[in-house]
Amino acid sequence: MKLEIPFGDSPEEVEIPDANIEQVIYPNQVESKDEMETLRDAIMNPLNSPGLERFLEGRKSILLIVNDATRPTPTSKIMEIIYPVLKGKNFKILIATGSHRAPTEDEYDFILGGVYAEVKDRIEVHDSKKSECFVLGKTRHGTEVLLNKLVQEADAIIPIGSIEPHYFAGYTGGRKSFLPGVAGHETITRNHRLAISPDAQALRLKGNPIAEELDDAEELLLKLNIFAIMTVLDSHHRTYASAAGGLKESFEALIERADEVFVVPIERQADIVVTVAAKPTDIDLYQSQKALDNGKYALKDGGTIILVSACRSGVGSQSFLDLLGSESSCKAVIEKLKSEYKLGYHKAGKMAEIGVKSQLWAVTPLDEALIRKAQMRPFGSVSEAVTEALRERSDGAKITIIMDGGLTIPKPS
Repeated sequence: MKLEIPFGDSPEEVEIPDANIEQVIYPNQVESKDEMETLRDAIMNPLNSPGLERFLEGRKSILLIVNDATRPTPTSKIMEIIYPVLKGKNFKILIATGSHRAPTEDEYDFILGGVYAEVKDRIEVHDSKKSECFVLGKTRHGTEVLLNKLVQEADAIIPIGSIEPHYFAGYTGGRKSFLPGVAGHETITRNHRLAISPDAQALRLKGNPIAEELDDAEELLLKLNIFAIMTVLDSHHRTYASAAGGLKESFEALIERADEVFVVPIERQADIVVTVAAKPTDIDLYQSQKALDNGKYALKDGGTIILVSACRSGVGSQSFLDLLGSESSCKAVIEKLKSEYKLGYHKAGKMAEIGVKSQLWAVTPLDEALIRKAQMRPFGSVSEAVTEALRERSDGAKITIIMDGGLTIPKPS
């Protein structure tokens, strides 16, 4: 079988014997209706909440919490719908950066679209290290939930987010607008430290310590007046589904819809998995880890997983690379994480977790020494890596190719 493997701006044609192909996985193609109609319908028919106009009646301080540009949430389209209701009221917009940097001018345009010029004076950017925070309460794990002070000062809060599988929190969206979205640095660090647990996995909410802590934060948030607007996007970043109203209800209503987009059932795991970090996941090695993490679900224990990524901006996080390179094995990296944790180390930990059970290989333009430092075996082409993987295994070895590992989660039946 001849396959064209995405690799930056220069796809590579690879030929793999038919007998060795287990499955070629593409993102699910779902039918999306008119985006504005989908969003309006959700906002007009909220779950466990009065309608938006009634929700805002008599409110003196309204706070919108919106994602930064790292997520393709259709905030600008939602603002088109709700801005006429907000106009003339006292409201602020808080950019939920989590631990990310502040948006650029172009990114503000992307986030807020046509209303940006009118609302730019109302925008505040959350800074996890510098923003004044208040204590909302504590979680079962003892984490003090510190949130941006603007949350406490508001008497009506409208978080806008998008829901998709998340490699350690189970799913994005919902309560994640608050934690990590507008949380203090200490809170985010303590929460993300739980990501090194083997139970912190994509699609998993029950028994996942990260999801449990988010559940606790959600319970603490019930004392606040919240009208959430959540969405699910398809693989082309079009709005596929939306729900509004209660924070918990709107999140839970969209889990199944997110699975329809991102989860691909598979009959069997393979000996070899080629997982492609397509754009925009291929921006750097740090972000490409998502394709590795999703790809592991299609791989047998002891198998070989081959990451394909253009890594357009290089590594992406020096601390991530330094941690992986600080030990001689993936197992030693995980042990080190138990005693030494800094924010950002969780990605290295999840990558090392895969490396304990499998061989980690990579096809990237990055320097070979750098890839080895990341506990991976470097290859110059997909063909070379696949040929070597088949040579090392029996002639009957099966290969699964995931064409967009950043967007697709294989789920064994």
